[in-house]
Amino acid sequence: MALNGVYTSTANGDQTSASCIVDSKEEIALSTFGLDDAENPEKVQRSCIKRYTTIGIVNGCVVIFFAFATKRYIQHEQTCVSNCGMQWCDGYGMLVLLLGFVYAGLLYFLFLKPRLEGSLYRKLRPVGSHFQRMFQTRTSKLSLGAVIVLGFAVFLYFDTRSDASRLMPLTGMIVLLALSVLASKHPKKINYRPVCMGLLLQAILGLVCIRWDVGRSIFACIGAKVDTFLGYSSVGAAFVYGDALINQYAVFAFAVLSVIYFFSFFISVLYYVGAMQWIVLKLGWILQSLMGTTVCEGIMAAANIFLGMSETPLIIKPYVKDLTHSELHSVMASGFATVSGTVLAAYISFGASPGHLITASVISAPAVLCVAKIIYPEVEESKTTSKNINIAKSTDSSLVDAACNGASSAISLILGIIANLIAFVSFVAFMNGVLAWLGMLVGLEGVSLEWFCGYLFRPLAFVMGVSWKDSEHVGQVIGIKTVVNEFVAYQRLGELIRDEIITKRSATIATYAICGFANPSSLGIMIGAMSAMAPERRGSITSVSFRSFITGSIACFMTACIAGLLIDDFQGSRGSSLNMTALSNSTVV
Repeated sequence: MALNGVYTSTANGDQTSASCIVDSKEEIALSTFGLDDAENPEKVQRSCIKRYTTIGIVNGCVVIFFAFATKRYIQHEQTCVSNCGMQWCDGYGMLVLLLGFVYAGLLYFLFLKPRLEGSLYRKLRPVGSHFQRMFQTRTSKLSLGAVIVLGFAVFLYFDTRSDASRLMPLTGMIVLLALSVLASKHPKKINYRPVCMGLLLQAILGLVCIRWDVGRSIFACIGAKVDTFLGYSSVGAAFVYGDALINQYAVFAFAVLSVIYFFSFFISVLYYVGAMQWIVLKLGWILQSLMGTTVCEGIMAAANIFLGMSETPLIIKPYVKDLTHSELHSVMASGFATVSGTVLAAYISFGASPGHLITASVISAPAVLCVAKIIYPEVEESKTTSKNINIAKSTDSSLVDAACNGASSAISLILGIIANLIAFVSFVAFMNGVLAWLGMLVGLEGVSLEWFCGYLFRPLAFVMGVSWKDSEHVGQVIGIKTVVNEFVAYQRLGELIRDEIITKRSATIATYAICGFANPSSLGIMIGAMSAMAPERRGSITSVSFRSFITGSIACFMTACIAGLLIDDFQGSRGSSLNMTALSNSTVV
């Protein structure tokens, strides 16, 4: 029999015990040890011995390895000449951080949380409820908001007093919010909690990721590690296609897009073991708790930081048919406002900074929910809550099956990218030819699609913080991203940087502004993917699709305004915040 997670048995009047401390629920205990018979103490004991022996061996190996690494580090520091001290983003420092995070997490989830949930958490719950009641009144909310806004205003005053032109992005944010209200489906039904919290989170994330030295170093380190990680795909690509195509000539279709196989492989493996679902669920819960959005909206906004717009809805596939119109709108807009990890390498190859790309996707998560709740406020009652939603598990049969399926599933994505690039780049060339011919007939030189986009989006680029001199070029890049796609836009941006046509500050703002999938081809992909999951909701999906496209675009522009507001003066020198090493090594042939 099982009592409180301790298995016991009685035979011939003598009590023989075989115990193994596991979860208090018998089902979890059985699942943990893989037992079908709860009354077999010998199997339980053998499983316990095997389990704890394995744990002891693994931890012993870690301790031994860490001891040797520490000894090597001390020896190096004693004879160090350059790059001395702890380097947290590399070598021994990275090892210390990784082990610290892993063991802190294990300590909390395996030991502290089970013991604290029944005692300390229950005692602190009334305190949390008291604070929650304190900030439920309108006066307390307004007071807290006023304090935060005042603090941010004081920071901006001291930060920009030597260059007041850096405050221009505030105008851009006001203009974008006003346009959102004008485009709102139900302007009188707007819930301002997610709007205000979204703006607040954008500002906080911007300060942490852009202005705080530690935060900027963390995201720079993450970007560098992502760049290094994705770079390993060149080994496999060179083995298949040959070194000449990958390293010597760096043909885009082979050298750059091959990384999608590698990244999709890892995403599928993480999804199989449940790590991706856990990360997404936790981030979604944080967004839901802070902004007051529904659980599906929070999960989708968080998932789009890592995944693409077509695969992310698969996480909530069983619930798509039950989503309200506002939830459908937010879910689709989240896909348009960010880019997926699988295409980061393509943007990096054009010269985009990995750190800025990751930062842009993180800040865009609250930005898109903020704008979405203005353009399409909730007027229905959501059918999905944190109590009745379960994240779908992987359908793969094994770890190897997940890895193989992940690599194979990238084929359609790569072919789609290639097809879109060929078609749209050719279309741009065709349009430029037609416009140049029409301009020639009336005596105008240099008329092109980029020329029209430059003038159309120039005011937008200017109010986002780009100098008037560079605003025409950045306007062209934004226009190309909106009318064509972000691949062509990043290619054009890389050319502007390489030729030193725009400043570093302008290039950085442009990197944030075009970091999203909001373009006509993506609109078709999103409608097709969502309709395939819930054919009965196709009418609802198409009815909110164009507004979600507008929402995704505005969210990207809001993120660019935050970047333009917080980028300090030293970043205004001419040059490139983009990865010039990647740019020089990845020429499209």
